[in-house]
Amino acid sequence: MSLHQRLTEEIRSGPSGPKIGAFFDLDQTLLAGFSATAFFRERFMSGRMAPREMAESLLGTLSFAVGRTGFSGMMSATTAAYRGLAETALIEVGEEVFTKHLATQIYPESRALVEAHQAAGHTVAIVSSATPYQVEPMAREFGIDHVLCTRLEVKDGVFTGEVLHPTCWGEGKADAGRQLAADHDLDLEECYFYTDSHEDLPLLEIVGKPRPTNPSRELAQIAKERRWPVRRFTSRGQPSAGDLVRTGLVYASLFPSVIAGAAAGLINGSQREAVNVAGSLWGDLATSLAGIDLRVEGEEHLWSHRPAVFIFNHQSALDAVLMVKLLRRDMTGVGKIELRNNPIFGPLFAGAGVVFVDRADTQKAVDALKPAVDALREGRSLVIAPEGTRSTTTRLGRFKKGAFHMAMQAGVPIVPVVFRNVLDAMPKAASIVRPATIEAVVLPPVDTSNFTRENLDDEIAEIRQSYLEVLDQD
Repeated sequence: MSLHQRLTEEIRSGPSGPKIGAFFDLDQTLLAGFSATAFFRERFMSGRMAPREMAESLLGTLSFAVGRTGFSGMMSATTAAYRGLAETALIEVGEEVFTKHLATQIYPESRALVEAHQAAGHTVAIVSSATPYQVEPMAREFGIDHVLCTRLEVKDGVFTGEVLHPTCWGEGKADAGRQLAADHDLDLEECYFYTDSHEDLPLLEIVGKPRPTNPSRELAQIAKERRWPVRRFTSRGQPSAGDLVRTGLVYASLFPSVIAGAAAGLINGSQREAVNVAGSLWGDLATSLAGIDLRVEGEEHLWSHRPAVFIFNHQSALDAVLMVKLLRRDMTGVGKIELRNNPIFGPLFAGAGVVFVDRADTQKAVDALKPAVDALREGRSLVIAPEGTRSTTTRLGRFKKGAFHMAMQAGVPIVPVVFRNVLDAMPKAASIVRPATIEAVVLPPVDTSNFTRENLDDEIAEIRQSYLEVLDQD
């Protein structure tokens, strides 16, 4: 059973159609953490926040925290300093905050809930007290069309310093929910609302399916009294002791794998055998100890044409382990030059024949790839991420040409491997591995014998399109 199958059972087995709404709060519900904190920190650290704005924001927040002002008063105090600022400035900060901070805090469980509601044809909305500059990048990531939030007054592309009323907080959220229901003919008795805060009680009380999610102490008590089902997510935020132990075992499993590989290599007098044994054993041990359930579709394509250039969508440091587990033997890879300086993985990857490239110097990168082409001609497959760098989101990046040029030069096929849900286990910049169900879809090998410099862009676009189709992305 999928890790999220039980969580989404209620949705999948219930009624479908656009008359059913699914409202999601943002902070502590869709993501672990607070978007306003990340937004404030980014503006402050980048030097885009004037001392006056910082002082007014802190005083407004403190006044709200001690109950001297309401939410609207706090927003008025914190946004007054925006007067005269171009709206594009906050749009830009919002995109940076999402990419650098918020994207990796998205709960996989919440993503599963949103996707289940979307698959059922429900009308999905984010209902948040935050501003659009915090919410809209998140809505685009989830493919959510409806954003109900607190908005600031803008005239001719410039902030006036005023807040539009009512704000989307407390009773304001309930008003926003009612308005969306009226506009889209929603049946509120069949609607869901996911939130962590007792301050959202007005909207919780008007929907038929209130769903407290990672609830505060106050909301947890209310949910207990009213017998509302509670959902608690642990895949983000503070790792559990179990997560720490599993992660330690993942790294520790590298050493017995290397020892076993070295022994096999010595007995057989073969460096390639040493790499094969060490790699396949580590792939099995690491994924098992991490609690990774790897499900493979199209497994026959992993073996039908070897050697080959195996390409994959790059989202996590875990991708290397997954590719080793899938391919098992007779392979090498291409990695960024910074990996060579890693005291543990640098020597091991170098011993396995990994080619390190300097992405900042195009000519050096091209020259460095020659050993990879030689490895293909000698019968070893090559593993490479055509996007080049890891993504913070599930969105597929632009494909570079290096992998395809090497396949052409060596006369071997391209085998696309599409990963889904890797970010559930280990997003970019994370150091802790968490249990997850990861899907790998291996597409049929692509013959490169007809690739030319003239048609290469079209061929790459076609392969990338196959990824988009599997990932269900536009």
